[in-house]
Amino acid sequence: MNMRSFVIAVLLVVLALCAIPCASASGSDASVDYQLYPAPEGGYVGDTMPFVTEDGTLELYYLYDTDHNGQGYHPIYRFTTDDLVGYVDDGMMLEFGLMSDPDPALGTGSVLRDQEGLYHLFYTGHNDTGNGGMGKECVMHATSTDRVNWQKQPEDTFFSPEGYSRDDFRDPEVFWVEEDGCYWLLIAAREESLGGVVAKYTSPDLKSWTFEGPLYAPQAQYMLECPDLFCMGGTWYLTYSWDCVTYYAIGESMNGPFAAPEDNILDGKGLMDGNGFVFYAAKTAQWNDNTYLCGWLGRAALSADSGIYQWAGNVLNHQLVRRDDGTLGVEAPETFGDYFTQDFDFHAENIEGGTEIAGDDIALSAGDGEIALADLGVRAPTMLLECDVTLDADGCAGFAFGGSEADEAWTALCLDARRNLLHYEGYELTELSDYDPMAITRFDFSDGAVHHVTLVCENEIVVLYIDDAKALSSRIGHSTGGAHIGVFSEGCDAAFSDITMKIPE
Repeated sequence: MNMRSFVIAVLLVVLALCAIPCASASGSDASVDYQLYPAPEGGYVGDTMPFVTEDGTLELYYLYDTDHNGQGYHPIYRFTTDDLVGYVDDGMMLEFGLMSDPDPALGTGSVLRDQEGLYHLFYTGHNDTGNGGMGKECVMHATSTDRVNWQKQPEDTFFSPEGYSRDDFRDPEVFWVEEDGCYWLLIAAREESLGGVVAKYTSPDLKSWTFEGPLYAPQAQYMLECPDLFCMGGTWYLTYSWDCVTYYAIGESMNGPFAAPEDNILDGKGLMDGNGFVFYAAKTAQWNDNTYLCGWLGRAALSADSGIYQWAGNVLNHQLVRRDDGTLGVEAPETFGDYFTQDFDFHAENIEGGTEIAGDDIALSAGDGEIALADLGVRAPTMLLECDVTLDADGCAGFAFGGSEADEAWTALCLDARRNLLHYEGYELTELSDYDPMAITRFDFSDGAVHHVTLVCENEIVVLYIDDAKALSSRIGHSTGGAHIGVFSEGCDAAFSDITMKIPE
């Protein structure tokens, strides 16, 4: 597939400001090196395979994608991080094979350390020629003593069982289960009558595998890609991806049964089939007493502000929260608090409509068909904003980006109580009532409560978290290049209180 190039931004101000805090560059149109949401030079991050080392380092193996894939594609590369706010690019870990092999294209898998200390990488082999009738996809195996030099073990390759699609058999997740005294392998498969399932295998030695049948078969999606199983607070959760979305289900034990809650999406969903990869293919890492959902934000398809994203882009990690009712929520990684430590002063000004500004508190009032807008100044290239938001039960309010010398128009990142949605798609404030949202996640505003919002911005990537419950991740080109950030309400009253902005030292 030909895809528009995603150009990694470079830091333009370091040499001039090496002894001055980043705030000094906040009024410019400079971009920064990606510290929170990396992508490899000349390529994009596809499906991630997180692994926590014995010394507490997080390794993110991933499928390396480009705009010029050939017959062979998606070698496995790796990022390494100690804190999710800076990554080392370790380069390629595993190359794809020849067209005569089962793996001229590599697919998602998992990394583990066995009981003897040997490292294993299980991954998907994909060959569109069909491997002589055995099927396009299979489980493959590589081993390493140092997690740098990997040796493929072709004799361990296996294909789908009888009654399952030969072409849809991918994304093995392998782990040791102490209570069973064996290894489990979960895999995305397609059964003839059930449709997409998470299938289960067991093995005593990571070489011979016994098929145990479906672990989860919701009969809802064509496939349940990138399955992962984990426990939080005594509850078991199964994550999987399809429809450009990462979903989850809840189980009474690791054996299930699993059931999806009414709303089992934690981040955004694009509304155009095949072009809405807002947050996809996420797998978990249990690391430093927290559980992280590690995936990627797709790259822009039409424009950075369309809300339509293609496959593969930048690393994107959320910290998971187990809520009182057993459902999951997400919040910004706690390590961001150690990164954004310098207060960023702002001075709010009225731009349009009814606004009352009192220090860090802003009250907005807009009648039907009207906009109220307050400007908080030029957006820093990387920043964290927090505030509390209240709005009418049928109102729409949120954050606006624009007002630069190059482009005076303002676009809206919306907390939309009318539709009970969070959304962004590049619409100008004056157009919000004219078009339907394009990239959304559901959120229930009906209780009229005060909502705590965190906004994390790095270059064009803007991630909104609300109430440790939901996220909406976006690419907002309109927020860069000297653009201002503001708060707005459309046809309603809204209040933004205790606004704080922070930037890195």
